[in-house]
Amino acid sequence: MPKAKETGAASAPAKKTAGRRSYRSYGKIKPAPGKSKAEPKPIKVSFLGGLNEVGKNMTLFEYGEDMFLVDCGLAFPDQDMLGVDLVLPDFTYVERNADRIRGIVITHGHEDHIGGLPYLLKVLNVPVYGTKLTIGLIQGKLREHGLLNSASLNVIKPGDVITLGGFTVEAIHVNHSIPDALGLAIRCEGGTIVHTGDFKIDTTPIDGGMMDLGRLAEIGQEGVLCLMSDSTNAERPGFTESERKVGESFETLFRKAGNNRIIVATFSSNIHRVQQIMNVAASLGRKVALVGRSLENVVSISAELGYLNIPEGIVIDINMINRYPADKLVIITTGSQGEPMSALTRMAMNSHKKVVITPNDFIIISANPIPGNEKHVTRVVNELMRSGAEVIYEDVHVSGHACQEELKLIHALTKPKFFIPVHGEYKHLVKHAQIAYSMGMPESNVIIGSIGDVIETDGVSMKIVTQVPSGRVMVDGLGVGDVGSIVLRDRKHLAQDGLIIVVIGIERTANLIVSGPDIISRGFVYVRESEELMEEARQILLDTLQHCSAQELKEWGTLKNKLRDVLSDYIYGKTKRSPMILPIIMEV
Repeated sequence: MPKAKETGAASAPAKKTAGRRSYRSYGKIKPAPGKSKAEPKPIKVSFLGGLNEVGKNMTLFEYGEDMFLVDCGLAFPDQDMLGVDLVLPDFTYVERNADRIRGIVITHGHEDHIGGLPYLLKVLNVPVYGTKLTIGLIQGKLREHGLLNSASLNVIKPGDVITLGGFTVEAIHVNHSIPDALGLAIRCEGGTIVHTGDFKIDTTPIDGGMMDLGRLAEIGQEGVLCLMSDSTNAERPGFTESERKVGESFETLFRKAGNNRIIVATFSSNIHRVQQIMNVAASLGRKVALVGRSLENVVSISAELGYLNIPEGIVIDINMINRYPADKLVIITTGSQGEPMSALTRMAMNSHKKVVITPNDFIIISANPIPGNEKHVTRVVNELMRSGAEVIYEDVHVSGHACQEELKLIHALTKPKFFIPVHGEYKHLVKHAQIAYSMGMPESNVIIGSIGDVIETDGVSMKIVTQVPSGRVMVDGLGVGDVGSIVLRDRKHLAQDGLIIVVIGIERTANLIVSGPDIISRGFVYVRESEELMEEARQILLDTLQHCSAQELKEWGTLKNKLRDVLSDYIYGKTKRSPMILPIIMEV
């Protein structure tokens, strides 16, 4: 794996240079070279993703002529996005200001924070900053897209401060469901903004490093203009439980499994959980096999970088599982969200090439369903149980996001003047705003934004000043952005009502109909069982053609509309359905 730079310095023109230093030597903020001390300019924050939704997090910070991005994620398609593979933020505004972008700072290595990077770096090659694991995961993505050699990747660690034009950005260690996650203290002459990233406060974390609350308190004493904080769990009271609780559950459940084969489904990026599964498996003398390409990639990168300590000889190839008795095996797999093409779903549907579910399996689903995925997960659980397996799917997961009491603590430590809840659906943002109100913050100092909003503060007030291009850019195969609302509408129409194709051959010179009309049905009715309906439809079309004037036969656009309208009225009258009707006229 090519090594990312660890100096934090980006190879860019002088105006775009970026340096790094430890906050331990960080004194009074000095103006960046060429910047005046007089009259601080307003700070602008443009939200290109991550508000009123879970996923595709991307935020643009602007001060004077300088801009930089925090995160560049993706989202996975909703059920109504038929055929779509991925959903990206709209990069239009970023591309328009390409010469002002000084870099991209990534808070952690989850797909909803790094997944869009390969697509952005194809059009905007600027320095990228992240911790060692985050950069390692990004390298894997860029290698797949053929961008690794041209990208400027810079490894930073908690305590480092990088300079991005008129901004300085300090990295702060936070706990999350993936190692090496960061919060950010963003400074410029206009003030300090604290961005928590995704976080929770874990007092007994697996990786041994508790969130740096002390540094957040110090920054709060220095003065925080605005807090931007994770809102995903703002509805949940109390504190998020420690990841170690899951390890204790694994210990109990693995012993309960007895002589059965154990299969554990979890998020591929949850390295802490994978570590605990391997530790318990090793203590019980079981081998571990990995199933799922994303899981194999993350485990490989994490082990190579030292974030995963794999007991020697414990991991075996999935092709070797038949050589071991059931009571000596643990299979870790992806598919905890019931994704249709995931390994666990294929196991449940008896279509996986390597793993066949039997009554001798003890299956643990170590993840809570993401909102909207409940039906998929339930279907998978039902199918696994039909195969006779014992399935444990409750109380084997803890969240990676802060609950209400932790959110209150961050507010109390940072003491911000203004507050913008981020990372969550609208109900999460509203609930987080209410938490801020309960701690004494005036409603006038809180803004619940939407994607596309540009929020500006001059240190005295904060307001939404304008909107920038934003929304969803869909990836379908190799196509990026070529699937829009019209294409999705047509796909939905086809999926719901089917398609009827009408084919006619016209001799252009003599203006005569020489073949057809022939009717082809796909997804509407089975033609062999609806011959009477199809024959009546064909006769109506034939009558319509015979009553067309010579001029109408020449105007093919008009003729197609006429045939479509006549057939649509007939079909709806007979079936109360509205299939897509596609007339095709061939010149003979």
